Amino acid sequence: MTEERKDKVSPDTEEKEETGHETAEAGEEPGTATEKKVEELEKALKEANDRYIRLYADFENYKKIEARNREELLKYANEGLMSDILTVIDHLELALQHAGDNKSSDSLAEGVRLTLKELKSVLEKHGLTTIDALGKSFDPSVHHAMSQIESEDTDENTVVKEFRKGYMLKDRVLRASLVGVSRRPGPESEEARDQAVSTVEKREQIQSTETNEEE
Repeated sequence: MTEERKDKVSPDTEEKEETGHETAEAGEEPGTATEKKVEELEKALKEANDRYIRLYADFENYKKIEARNREELLKYANEGLMSDILTVIDHLELALQHAGDNKSSDSLAEGVRLTLKELKSVLEKHGLTTIDALGKSFDPSVHHAMSQIESEDTDENTVVKEFRKGYMLKDRVLRASLVGVSRRPGPESEEARDQAVSTVEKREQIQSTETNEEE
C-alpha cells in the first residue's frame, strides 16, 4: 500500500516541480523586457536633454548676436548722412581757401568760417571726428597714400601732405585721409626716375619711326 501511494504521488510531484521550474524561467523574460524599456527610455531622455542644452545655448548666442547688431545699428545709424555731409564740408573748406586770396570777400569768408565751425561742432556731438594726418606716421587703416614725396627733413613713411581730410565716426573710419608720404631720396629713386625717362624717350622714338614709315 505504501509503495503504491509513493508511485502514484511521485509523477504528480515531478510535474508540479517541472511546472514550477518552467514558471520561474518564464518569469525572467518579462523582467528582462522591462529593463530594456527602462534603458531605452533613459537613453531617449538623455538625448532629449542634450538637444535641449544645445538648443538653449544656440538661442542664447543668437540673442547676444542680435543685441550686438541692434546696438551697432543704432550706433552707426547716421553713417550715410554723415558721409554725405562730408562733401558739404569739403566745399566750404575749399571756398575758404579761395577766399583767402581775395580781401574784398573777408566778411563773406568769415561767415562761411563760422558756419563751418558750427556745422563741425554739431557733427562732433554725434561722433564725427577729424583724423590727424600731417606729421603722423603713415597708418594704412586711416590713411590712403596717393603719392610718395622725397624729403630729407622728415622720417620715412611720415605724412607730409594732406590732399583730403579723413574722418572717423566714433570708432569706425568713415573716410580715410588722402595723403602724401615721405621717403628718403637715394640712388634707387634716381635710378627709377632715369628708367622712367628712358622709357618715355624710347616710346617717343618708336612713335616717330612708325610715323615716318607711314608717310
